Amino acid sequence: MSEQADVIVVGAGLAGLVATYELTRAGRKVLVVEQENAANLGAQAFWSLGGLFLVNSPEQRRLGIKDSLELAMQDWMGTAGFDREREDHWPRQWAKAYVEFAAGDKRQYLHDLGLRLMPNVGWAERGRGMALGHGNSVPRFHLTWGTGPGVVDVFLTKVIAAQKRGLVTFKHRHQVDQLVVTDGAVTGVRGTVLEPSSDLRGVKSSRTPIGEFEFAAQAVVVTSGGIGGNYELVKKNWPERLGKAPKHMLTGVPAHVDGRMLEITESAGGNIVNRDRMWHYTEGIQNWNPIWPNHGIRIIPGPSSMWFDATGKRLPVPNFPGFDTMGTFKYILDSGHEYTWFILDQKIIEKEFALSGSEQNPDFTNRDFKLLLERIKKGAPGPVEAFKQKGADFVVRNNLRDLVDGMNALTDEPLLDYEDIEREMIARDREVDNKYSKDFQVTAIHGARNLLADKIVRVVAPHKILDSKNGPLIAVRLHLLTRKTLGGLETNLDSQVIKADGSVFDGLYAAGEVAGFGGGGVHGYSALEGTFLGGCIFSGRAAGRALARDL
Repeated sequence: MSEQADVIVVGAGLAGLVATYELTRAGRKVLVVEQENAANLGAQAFWSLGGLFLVNSPEQRRLGIKDSLELAMQDWMGTAGFDREREDHWPRQWAKAYVEFAAGDKRQYLHDLGLRLMPNVGWAERGRGMALGHGNSVPRFHLTWGTGPGVVDVFLTKVIAAQKRGLVTFKHRHQVDQLVVTDGAVTGVRGTVLEPSSDLRGVKSSRTPIGEFEFAAQAVVVTSGGIGGNYELVKKNWPERLGKAPKHMLTGVPAHVDGRMLEITESAGGNIVNRDRMWHYTEGIQNWNPIWPNHGIRIIPGPSSMWFDATGKRLPVPNFPGFDTMGTFKYILDSGHEYTWFILDQKIIEKEFALSGSEQNPDFTNRDFKLLLERIKKGAPGPVEAFKQKGADFVVRNNLRDLVDGMNALTDEPLLDYEDIEREMIARDREVDNKYSKDFQVTAIHGARNLLADKIVRVVAPHKILDSKNGPLIAVRLHLLTRKTLGGLETNLDSQVIKADGSVFDGLYAAGEVAGFGGGGVHGYSALEGTFLGGCIFSGRAAGRALARDL
């Protein structure tokens, strides 16, 4: 217990770094305890695409997008669907505060730290077609110049500078096993020292113990992340409303996203709410060059690919690419199969396929203008083309019959009928002869292209997929993919952990995914995207500022 600190932060991900930054601004000493090695600073945020949810931003206004706090709040609440009196008490308040942050000083706060944004604004989660329902009414997904690593870096740089001033100490390979509680207040942590690791970022590391530790401080902030890397825990918390948990899902986060600190904090007296709320993706593909076990990558699609279930039935309205993640997820599970198919052509893949993850976007991540210009050349972006050539889930053929044969060859049982697929494809292609259509997906494509930025860089003009001049034809088998914990430790607006009886747990704070990005579930049942990094930032800032004020 030789280390002296005012506050212990458990977890060196984005929320932990933000809390540490805010504490050191006030001159507080911070001990950061992290089970992984120094290569993993920033944790899951490092691997993200770096999208940020902003409201009425200068970038939106330059594109002619009319957004407002009122519209964003309408979208958030319609998406969240809060319906639990006790468990949603704090999440409702966090939601209001977070949307106000996104419409207020969020952009300036990050800009002052050196973060910059791309000029285009993406339209994620376009919704289910009702103004008061799920989805973004307007584009709000602001891509950062530098992606996830860029977001991490603006805080990590400040924290490293504070470390040099003697305000921050990192204890890597220290796995917390218990919160120390003295007279009803959390006063420290104890746990296991793990053997040193030289593993690269994201690689599953050893859990071999070599010693024990105990550290004391005036307060502890838990910022340990979610459960997405622990599929057994995902299944344990699986929501009944989605039906039976899938037998298999790809893993969208490293193995260290294991959810351990949730149970540890609950055992000490912290309250977990909304544990059955989670956020997974429907467009997962096997990584041909994996880093962590069962590594999956998400395709971020434009609206033009045709989407079929495992038996060849076209997904119904409004389950289009990029519209309603969790609604489509439930439809897929209800179908009795755990995978689906995109069918598209070369023209679509070149413009509409993006891959989630900093490592899949080296131009944005490395701030490489020369590489960025490659995107405007003919052909798919390099990482997308690599998956097309090497990915186990991709089938590329020059005609539809061969394509369907190739799709059937990928699965244990050939469930696809060529004539059924052909009938759907021909019918859809007939609908693109006019600028209007009874096919709602074709109508949605026209609607998306009303935004000039989407028309130029994101959404291809409606065209006949079966026309050979747009080929080759491409099919992609899509897996279900784990990602985010939407519930978590219940916290008030200062990020103080709440006990089961509703009282504050003295000395204990939580931020980031472990706290449901604020309150134990700021997103409710679903999300608008670009909100996860922002939730880590907002809740980590709240914890750091509250402790700096009150210690």
